[in-house]
Amino acid sequence: MQKVGKKTLFLFKNQYLHDRFGLLASKTPELLADLTWKIPFYAHIIFGGLALLVGWTQFSAKLRTKNPSLHQKIGWFYIISVLVSGISGIYIGFFATGGIVSALGFISLGVVWLYFTIMAFLFVRQKNILAHQKMMVYSFSACFAAVTLRIWLPILSATFGEFMTAYRIVAWLCWIPNLLFAYFWNRNKVKNN
Repeated sequence: MQKVGKKTLFLFKNQYLHDRFGLLASKTPELLADLTWKIPFYAHIIFGGLALLVGWTQFSAKLRTKNPSLHQKIGWFYIISVLVSGISGIYIGFFATGGIVSALGFISLGVVWLYFTIMAFLFVRQKNILAHQKMMVYSFSACFAAVTLRIWLPILSATFGEFMTAYRIVAWLCWIPNLLFAYFWNRNKVKNN
């Protein structure tokens, strides 16, 4: 277990903390030194990770029925995490590696993620639980793009033999199929109820 933890920390540090490795290697030294970019970048990573970490628990029917107060507290934590990460993600999307194609993909993802999360919040305030649940499926599907990006990127990089084409594609592929999955999930759930 300790080896796995050290390896994960090493990968995280090389991917996000050292500017000569991973995605940061494609950024200019000026951008890497710019606090107005750095703060949103790390806010996006940290709060996006927290949203991913807690978001899946909200789908537990057992948690919702046995401890609705905890469900609500985790929900607030998720919403705040999404707001910070989503807004930060939209901002850093303007500086995305790969130019306009990547930028539009990641900015769109940020907008979609915020939209579904805010709609989920508004629906639960209106006590429309079914609509709230549907919006949360979409919200977490957008959140899960962080995982699907990391699955697709090495596959696409190996397929195309270079990073830039793969990154432009993954800017869209990391989240659109997730939302399609959410659509069919929600549709199937309505049919079965």
